[in-house]
Amino acid sequence: MQATLWLAVYLSLVMVPLVLAHWPPQAGAAGFGWDFAMALGYAGVAMMGVQFVLTARFKRACAPFGIDVIYFFHRYLALVMLVLIALHTLIATGLDPGAVGLLDPRHAVPAISIGRLALLLIAVLLISSLWRKRIGIDYDRWRRVHAVLAILALLLAVGHVDMAARMLNSPGKRLAWTLLSLAWLGLIVHVRLIRPWRLRRRPFRVRAVQAEHGRSVSLQLEPVGHAGFDYQPGQFAWLSVGDSPFALREHPFSLASSPTRPGSITFTIKALGDFSTAIAGCKPGTVAYVDGPYGAFSCDRYPKAAGFVFIAGGVGIAPIISMLRALADRNDSRPLWLFYGNRLWQHTLFRKELQTLGERLNLHLVHILGEPDANWRGERGLLRLEILLRHLPDQRADLHYFFCGPQPMIGVAERALKALAVPLRHMHSEIFDLA
Repeated sequence: MQATLWLAVYLSLVMVPLVLAHWPPQAGAAGFGWDFAMALGYAGVAMMGVQFVLTARFKRACAPFGIDVIYFFHRYLALVMLVLIALHTLIATGLDPGAVGLLDPRHAVPAISIGRLALLLIAVLLISSLWRKRIGIDYDRWRRVHAVLAILALLLAVGHVDMAARMLNSPGKRLAWTLLSLAWLGLIVHVRLIRPWRLRRRPFRVRAVQAEHGRSVSLQLEPVGHAGFDYQPGQFAWLSVGDSPFALREHPFSLASSPTRPGSITFTIKALGDFSTAIAGCKPGTVAYVDGPYGAFSCDRYPKAAGFVFIAGGVGIAPIISMLRALADRNDSRPLWLFYGNRLWQHTLFRKELQTLGERLNLHLVHILGEPDANWRGERGLLRLEILLRHLPDQRADLHYFFCGPQPMIGVAERALKALAVPLRHMHSEIFDLA
């Protein structure tokens, strides 16, 4: 019900400019084709404004979906937005080339040139986001450029509508459009100024940095001057270390600690880029800022589940170890299974603790190694259907499944569980990479 409500809110926000422009019907309209082209443009600009809602991290709106899903929704809605605005431009040009004017900005109507520049910026935003890794753009640099271009594109699009729209032909419509534009700009202020300001007032301090297997470290933080925050095991947060929260150098990481052990939080992070590599060099006392918690990936959302199956790959164990620690601290007696895949045994995180947790919990632990040595007696290769069949009970459809790791592993897990007749509502995955 909550998910349906928020989807209805999203559609309503997109429809507001359309209703504003086309109601009441105007006499002497330019025809269906022109009205359709204008409707596409209004919808596209409205989607641009709502994109800032999707990235504003409003916890109540994100809760039914998980913010990882929201961010993917944001990314692919940008493609729909680009198509709508491009069609708006093409149809309007085909119907009335004189009204649209020349491509040369020196001779074109300023309002039209502004709109074309907005369309160009949207295309650059989309290409740089979808192919960031292929192009080789650093994450932090991409985030800063992305923020600036997105704000500039919205300002240009709003200016284009304000200057060129024939349908904002009454004081009431003009006022409504102005208020809507100010609301979108207010979201930018919230995301880029108010939220970082709030984070700056609630700093954390690095308590310890512990080296882990597989080029990973566990970063333990303690709140400074406040009580921290409540969270569910398995959730994640955005972390920035040593920088101001205004610097746009924050990265999402799963919380590996358990909320049953208050006083500090822990992130387990693998060195995959400049930021995560630098974490290993942090010194105790370094200031940090944490924006969280977020995410719907938690066993606490399913208190009546008969049992849980966890499937992890590499550092994807981080949110799952959080859940296992919490279940152990609560003396949970439900049956649990953990399928944990790694390339090498020496890269396996928390292997001693997992063994200890296996003694405290009703846990069936299955290690899967891609390149085991000759003495290995466990599962070999990659996760596959036969491995799940060997270890899961016959009543597997009653269990809830959580998997976190590289996308190919998640795909294999989803297909295998579907073949085992596990209901889709019992499968819960954490998107490993948000950008």
